[in-house]
This record gives sequence, structure tokens and C-alpha cells, in this order.
Amino acid sequence: MLIDIQEARDILRVDGEDNDPIIIPLLESIPSYLEATTGRTWEDDPVHPLAQTVCKFILQLWFDPQTQDAVRIKRTIDNLLVALTAIGRSQ
Repeated sequence: MLIDIQEARDILRVDGEDNDPIIIPLLESIPSYLEATTGRTWEDDPVHPLAQTVCKFILQLWFDPQTQDAVRIKRTIDNLLVALTAIGRSQ
């Protein structure tokens, strides 16, 4: 995973493990999504900071797609994916 479960809980502002059955599959899906959209895996050690950042935004959107910030989050994700794709091509 690009971020750990505790970091995911902090990003989503949830306490405890009650939402883990929802959060963990989302976290597990993000690396495949990033690979499909950028053409590269991002689970290097250490994880690229930009990959972690986009992971956090994707998690927020997927966890609560009805948030009033959804449009801004989607736009941010799209821009970060463009940047990651460019980075992936240069490496």
C-alpha cells in the first residue's frame, strides 16, 4: 500500500477501526488504479511523495464521493495523475 491504515484514518478523519472494512479495500485498489492510469507502478521503496499525495486525494474521493469538494478533488487528482505520468515516462 502507498499509505498505511493509520495515515488513511487520519486523512479521512475517522477514529478507530470501525471503517477499516471499507478503507482497506480502497487502499489496496489505489496502486492498481495508479498503474492503469499512469502506466507505471508506484510502490517503490521509498514511495514517491507525489504518488502518496494523489493516493490521499483518491482515498478521500472514493471514501466519500458525495462530498461538496468532489469536483475540486477530482480536478486535483487529474492534475496529479498527469504529473505522475510525466515522471513515470522520465524514469
